[in-house]
This record gives sequence, C-alpha cells and structure tokens, in this order.
Amino acid sequence: MCCEKQEPCTPRHLETASRRESESLDEKSIGLMVAEEPRRAAVFESFAIDYCCGGKRTLAQACENAGVSIAIVKSAIEELPDLSGEAEPNWLQADLKELACHIENTHHAFLKKELPRLKLLSEKVAAVHGSKDERLIKVREVFAALKEELEEHTLKEERVLFPYICALASARAPIPVPFGTVANPVRCMEAEHDEAGNALSRLRELTDSFQAPASACASWTALLAGFAALEQDLHRHIHKENSILFPRAVVAEEALMRNAVH
Repeated sequence: MCCEKQEPCTPRHLETASRRESESLDEKSIGLMVAEEPRRAAVFESFAIDYCCGGKRTLAQACENAGVSIAIVKSAIEELPDLSGEAEPNWLQADLKELACHIENTHHAFLKKELPRLKLLSEKVAAVHGSKDERLIKVREVFAALKEELEEHTLKEERVLFPYICALASARAPIPVPFGTVANPVRCMEAEHDEAGNALSRLRELTDSFQAPASACASWTALLAGFAALEQDLHRHIHKENSILFPRAVVAEEALMRNAVH
C-alpha cells in the first residue's frame, strides 16, 4: 500500500563507505583520534582507555589492552552528538606557537594552582587520618614525588623546549639548537609523562579510584576530588603534547633541515 510506512533504504554505496570508515578506525592511533575530535577523550576515559601516554596505540590495540569490546567503543564514538561550532580548536591545524602557549596558559597554569593546594591537603589528611588508613601515608609520599616531578617537568618545557618550538613556528631556515635535535628532549618529556601516568595510577589504586569512604571529612573528600580533576586535566595535557605538539615539532624541524640541504 502506498500509505504504508516503509523503513528508509540506505544506498549500498553509503553502507559500504560507512563500513570502511568504521574499519579504518581500528588501525588509527587513539591519540590522533582525539586530536581530530577532542570529545572522543570522554569516551576513552569512560572505558579506562589511556589515550595520552598510550596515544600511539591503535584503537584495536587499546581496546584489547583495556579488555573492552572495540565494537562497543566505536558505537559510543559514533553516538557523540554533533556540536558543530562548539568544539575546541583543531590543534592539528593550529600554529605551533599557539598550541604551546595554550598548553602553558591552560594546563601548566592549572598545575601551578592545584599542585600546592593538593600537597597541603594530602599532608593534612595523612596527619589526621593516617592512623586509621595507612594508605593515606603512602598517598602523601606518592603525591609529593609527583608534584616535584611535574614542577621540574613544566619548568624544562617552559624554559627550553617550548621556546625552541615557538621559534620553529616562524623559522625559514635551521635555527641554533642546544640539544642536537628536538627529538631528544621530546623523548625525555614522553618518558616523564609515562612516570606521571604511573604515579596517577598508583594514587587511584591507593584511594579506591578516588572514592572517599562514608566517614571521610571535607578535606579528605576535597583531596580525592582534586586528584580526579588532576588526572582528567593531565590526560588532556599529555595528549596534546605527545600526540600533537611534539610530533608536529619534529616534522617542522625535519622540513627546515631538508630545505636547507636543497
């Protein structure tokens, strides 16, 4: 009957294209996937998939490592709503200097504000409640080491690496470099990112995934909420460096060297 409601028909070529696009995600690095669409970070976090330090893994490898179904993860990605015009800037296309300044003014600034506050809270909570839960003593120690490492790390970036990357952004010929090639400090920074990720994992383990017990005081609750916020921001921070800023800096430097030869 002509008035009978019929199911819409999807052209075969569109079905094939959609299938190919879905299959292509399997072998794409999750770091690049988040760089292309930052909102995918929330999907990966919901499945405990490491897209920052582990951003070089393909989606298939990351899902296998996390023990989750790749089909379910891809379905969650495909169901992200269309928020055209509201998304974060495409850092894959932004100027290197713009991205470096964004990281420093956003993520480094966050650390400079939050690390001292969380250190004071960790010391207070350990002093008051450490006798009831000995893990809090270890939490204080792990966080103190993490704070010191992150402060040294960001200082090296701000005084040495980022200025060089910013100079690369406008260079037309090879520029003086104190470390041989930008790939050398990049490897160092990535190794330190791994160490920070390990420390955060240890804090999550020691605090039952940042969940405060029912008897926790306000300071204890605030400390764990702060750890959760630190983890989330550091994931985005490290992702932008490991998967976008650093690889683009390496490519920019290599292009300058090639042009100099020719």
